[in-house]
Amino acid sequence: MKFKISWPAGIVIALASFMIFILSFLYKAVFMPEYGHNLVSEDYYKDELNYQQEIDKLNNAAELKQNIIWKKVDLGLLISFPSEFEASKIKGTIAFQRLSNDKIDFLLPIELVTNDLLIPNEKLVEGRWNVKIEWTVNNNNTYLFKEKIMY
Repeated sequence: MKFKISWPAGIVIALASFMIFILSFLYKAVFMPEYGHNLVSEDYYKDELNYQQEIDKLNNAAELKQNIIWKKVDLGLLISFPSEFEASKIKGTIAFQRLSNDKIDFLLPIELVTNDLLIPNEKLVEGRWNVKIEWTVNNNNTYLFKEKIMY
């Protein structure tokens, strides 16, 4: 016994199959918890209002003779602050943000003895990180360093 499908029935079956395929992806994207749809920041609109201040801080950092330098070493991530400033007078915060998983984001205070700061390997997971270093010297000028790094 041969099974025959007429061409109109074949077109209807193909269209129905395609629609089921697309709707299954739509269901996965909207309703499954693995595919979280979180904004990068919970206070997105408030952050947008403060963006001009951020640009001013970035411009302050660009005017320095030497900006912050980072490099991956055996023990972790080494962040070197400009040598033109005394290390004990540098204060601020370092924010590490992982776009793929906000549960591993963290914030570190800057407390230096030398101009180098080591972030140990235990705190960082391999992959792409957004690093935002906001720091001041003698509570006068505020500087900002933003970088996307692959660790």
